[in-house]
Amino acid sequence: MYYRRDFTPGGTYFFTVVTAERRPLLAEPATVTLLRGAFRTAMTHHPFRIDAIVVLPDHLHTIWTLPEGDSDYPRRWNRIKSLFTAGCPAHFRPIPSATRIGRREQGVWQRRFWEHRIRDCASAWKSRPVSGVIGVQNPTTS
Repeated sequence: MYYRRDFTPGGTYFFTVVTAERRPLLAEPATVTLLRGAFRTAMTHHPFRIDAIVVLPDHLHTIWTLPEGDSDYPRRWNRIKSLFTAGCPAHFRPIPSATRIGRREQGVWQRRFWEHRIRDCASAWKSRPVSGVIGVQNPTTS
């Protein structure tokens, strides 16, 4: 099956990113701190605005706005996932299978991510229901 991604320069996107095998890696304060650092580092090299983010134990939802003329969100996700994985303590990483080793994967994240471009307020709310949210924090106001 072929999935066609939307690459609109300067677009606003809703993303869902999930840990491999839905392991609750993001339930630990230390790994959330590591995730924040990965975001900060990625943002220094490839800027974007985080409009909202919700971190749950086994996945996260976030809304980003990319700079005008830029649509390369896959590069940003690659960088964030790579930085997080590199800093992730060994006891959080499973022993990778032969397939994962062949693909240079560590088994921390699912291979892909879900993305939806937000065109207007209605599409933002229809994009993906968020359930089981413990807390929502707007990073621009805190």
